[in-house]
Amino acid sequence: MGEIDFANIFRDFKDIIDVAVVSFVLYKLIIMIRGTRAVQLLQGIIIIIIATALSSQLELRAFNWLLDMTLTTFFFAIPVVFQPELRRALEQLGRGSFFRRSNQDITMMDRTINEIVKASTSLAKNKIGGLVVIEGESGLNDFTEAGTSLGSDISSELLINIFIPNTPLHDGAVIIRKDKILAAACYLPLSENPFISKALGTRHRAGIGISENSDALAVIISEETGQISVAKSGQLYKDLDEKSLRDKLTKHMVVKKIKTSFWPRRSTKNG
Repeated sequence: MGEIDFANIFRDFKDIIDVAVVSFVLYKLIIMIRGTRAVQLLQGIIIIIIATALSSQLELRAFNWLLDMTLTTFFFAIPVVFQPELRRALEQLGRGSFFRRSNQDITMMDRTINEIVKASTSLAKNKIGGLVVIEGESGLNDFTEAGTSLGSDISSELLINIFIPNTPLHDGAVIIRKDKILAAACYLPLSENPFISKALGTRHRAGIGISENSDALAVIISEETGQISVAKSGQLYKDLDEKSLRDKLTKHMVVKKIKTSFWPRRSTKNG
């Protein structure tokens, strides 16, 4: 019977830990940049890397040299281009939250859901338009920075007041993170899905657009019909009652599901 090679076992164990740590850090970084402009930049860099490898294999020397120079420039520009994401990562590392899963207190989430449902049903009853975006795992800082920063505790009264017509903040979206209203009067990317009904206005297209570009959920109140809709992963769920809205919010905020795709499918659905 041969002796157990503890040195090799220990080396293999260290390799497993090494790969696991690197994978976890990359996962956290990917989650951090989802829903920001950095995603599109990262896609461009990946395309250039693939094109560089292909041009090398095909011996396209001039094209390969051009791509190499472009990549070199990109790597020098990364600290500038990804400055908001790098800053956020360092802040989370300093708070010790980078290496732990972000779990909200159930009581806090229930209160947040109750306030959103209460505000949404009140706005719908009075046919006052509104757009409330609840952040998911991916950050929405690109959109909050363009709006009016609030950082307020969430309350149905505040949400209702924000959307009262002809007030300074009523135009645009409110963005919520956990139990805080981060910003109001935020402008969101409009969906370019050609299959969306032309009867839907800018508010609905903005809600669908943000759900296509991130894992956020958008609650949309129509000022024409008073209907409540929810946009999630590019899908639109229309004419929701109070219970259906609460179920959608609970599933989004309480039931944590890790998504593996950067780009949610784009479709419109009633329900």
